[in-house]
Amino acid sequence: MQSMNPSAASTIALAATLRDHFTRVVLPLWRGPGFNTELKLPYEALSAENHQPLPAVRYRAMACARQLFVFSQAGDTAHAQVLFDALVHTFQDPRHGGWVYSVDAQGAPLDTTKDLYTHAFVVFACAEYGRRSGNRDALEVVHRTSALIQSHFAADGDLFNAALDADFATVTGTPVQNPLMHLTEAWLAAREATRDSAFDAALSRLAGAVARHFVHAPTGCVAELPLGADDNRLEPGHQFEWFWLVKRAGPLFEGSGLDAALTRAFSFAQRYGVDRDTGGVCASLDDTGRIKDATQRIWAQTEYLRALASHDDPAALAALPGQIERFQQRFLRPQGWFECKTPANVVARADMPSTTPYHLATAYEALPG
Repeated sequence: MQSMNPSAASTIALAATLRDHFTRVVLPLWRGPGFNTELKLPYEALSAENHQPLPAVRYRAMACARQLFVFSQAGDTAHAQVLFDALVHTFQDPRHGGWVYSVDAQGAPLDTTKDLYTHAFVVFACAEYGRRSGNRDALEVVHRTSALIQSHFAADGDLFNAALDADFATVTGTPVQNPLMHLTEAWLAAREATRDSAFDAALSRLAGAVARHFVHAPTGCVAELPLGADDNRLEPGHQFEWFWLVKRAGPLFEGSGLDAALTRAFSFAQRYGVDRDTGGVCASLDDTGRIKDATQRIWAQTEYLRALASHDDPAALAALPGQIERFQQRFLRPQGWFECKTPANVVARADMPSTTPYHLATAYEALPG
């Protein structure tokens, strides 16, 4: 039997410590103090100091959906079912269809915007929950919400609008990158959960649209706004996220050019967006690689780990154990995590949002071991 190389063995051991921290520390926070037992919803954020929920102003459907994904993936079917029932009961719009953006502290509709980002996460979470639990209602939500996205959010050029008003009559947000990326993620999960080939065609069209409207040709990066928009930016974390999605899609995206583009985007983001001293990934760059926002958000660090783990280049895999160590030292704490830091290692956001465990879970799942 061939012995494992030291780098691979080190990566597996380090990944195990990340997963252990997640299981022992992160999940209990959101089963316990982070969960409103009356509304059956996760609070928006916890204090990093005492783990008490921050005063509730709103609860978002997207945050509930992300927690549904996390507990489904973790195998906690009982808590996942509570979250699924709460998602359906609290955020569905019985009058117009779709999902409201948020409810207030008492659970009454607050922001009734129809938001593509939210709808994408409903599809994504219900696909994961349905696949793991066998709940047919969840898979029905996947199909129904996906059909609604295609009929109500559709924009020119095979794109989808970012937001509409409550009755879908008025576009309030034109296409931008981030919801389209999460729709790609959602439909990849839906395809796996349902085995419905209709998702193949939808994903192929979406990949082509993103390539045409958002890929910055000189760098291969997926821009945040359509090409030509004022004050556009490139987010290194999103290049790493897209890199992983393209790898996962495999032959589905052939012909779109995204594979070659994102290979170049990975290199660009790694060269200009990752601090060589600390390994911290910055928030955004301009199209020449100059830093626009130096804030280091934890989600971008997790996407870098996931991209390194899925890269074919031996140099990327060799860099992975060191990057895990730097992430662990810089962004994890014994009783939680640091959400944002400055390049100088100063905490820039002190609370822990309920949406972050999704980023940790997806990254850790991609690591070997």
